[in-house]
Amino acid sequence: MTETAPAADRTPTPAPDSVGGPARTSPGTGRFSPRGILAAFVVALAVALVAHAVNILALFAGQGVTVTVLVQLSNYFALSSLFLFVLVFLAALIGGLTSWYYSLISGVVSGVLAALIGSVLVVATSGTGFDGSLWGQIFGTLASLNLIFWIAATVATVTLGRAIYTRMLGSRTSIGAERRVALVRIPASNLAEGLLTHLERQPVDAAAADAQWDDYVAALAAEGWQTVEVPAADTLADSVFVEDAVVLFGDTAVVTSPGSPSRRDETAAVEESVRALRLGLEIERIQLPGTLDGGDVLKVDSTVYVGRSGRTNAEGIRQLRLILAPLGYRVVAVPISKALHLKSAATALPDGTVIGDPALIDEPGVFGRFLPVPEASGADVVVLSDDAVLMAASAPKTAELIADLGYRVVTVDISEFEKLEAGVTCLSVRIR
Repeated sequence: MTETAPAADRTPTPAPDSVGGPARTSPGTGRFSPRGILAAFVVALAVALVAHAVNILALFAGQGVTVTVLVQLSNYFALSSLFLFVLVFLAALIGGLTSWYYSLISGVVSGVLAALIGSVLVVATSGTGFDGSLWGQIFGTLASLNLIFWIAATVATVTLGRAIYTRMLGSRTSIGAERRVALVRIPASNLAEGLLTHLERQPVDAAAADAQWDDYVAALAAEGWQTVEVPAADTLADSVFVEDAVVLFGDTAVVTSPGSPSRRDETAAVEESVRALRLGLEIERIQLPGTLDGGDVLKVDSTVYVGRSGRTNAEGIRQLRLILAPLGYRVVAVPISKALHLKSAATALPDGTVIGDPALIDEPGVFGRFLPVPEASGADVVVLSDDAVLMAASAPKTAELIADLGYRVVTVDISEFEKLEAGVTCLSVRIR
């Protein structure tokens, strides 16, 4: 079933803070909600148990294989492990596991403090008096007796603890159930000056582009998406292609580093709009010399295909891989030399099938499931829901093909933007 998007009939979209009422974190997913407290408890328990087990087993192997030695070591480090549990629990509650570097700091601080507190209490309960030399010995255990303990605590916090925290609290799956937000940005007055790489420049009708943009936004709204306008950037010709400035992965927003220097001023306002949504999204950034355009990022379940294009370089892909690995995503680099971006050549249907124009893809075999489409502009679709997609009206044969697969297809005319190598995905950032 193919539908044409309704004509636009909209008033200016409110500022991000007023989308659907005061923006807020979904119920039950905040750090101090019951779910957040449970996540902190599970993380702290896992980290403490792992650090305790690794430490006593390592020392046990060095002390001799006897059950008595094992029990003695376990008793000796029990207080340290208990305090590690408390410290990691508190760190998780105050946001100390919301990124890998915060987790590293939380792990080091918790491990060192727990080891020192545990050692002090063991000495205090033995009746030994404290003096300067004894304090020196206690701190010296950080490089000897307690070394394995605090290192194990740190590693467990950054790896296992962070993974558990992300799974239990960080995925924000309930955001999608409560609201679907689409960031959009009105075309600049100098849109016709937008960059071109693979196409010859054609005249762009600014008035027609504005009308098409209105229809695009109206189509999203008609499908239940709450549209939020990023503040206009009237001198940044390509700013309407907001997708290139930020990419969402669950509760993490990755602010990009556009490959074209003329587009790097676009990201600041987009980042501010993401923050203003108050959805508790963690902000990460791609830093120069790394470059990454959002149009090169295609998410299919836990696999992230990234186009190695003229706008996205190897360093940008490397940085994205480091950001996403702790979140459970696998990054697959895809050579792109015949199109502006990866998503100019391929996107994915709701069931994960990648569709695209084989003539524009260097290595179609990199995708697990690939379906060729008859029109180049049909390679770019926006997933609206589990059973519906949005695509350009310029690809009627592809629309028929996708509809025949059981999807409802909504089409919009974006011909003025297609003159600038753009597709439907370029014009919005969808936050589920």
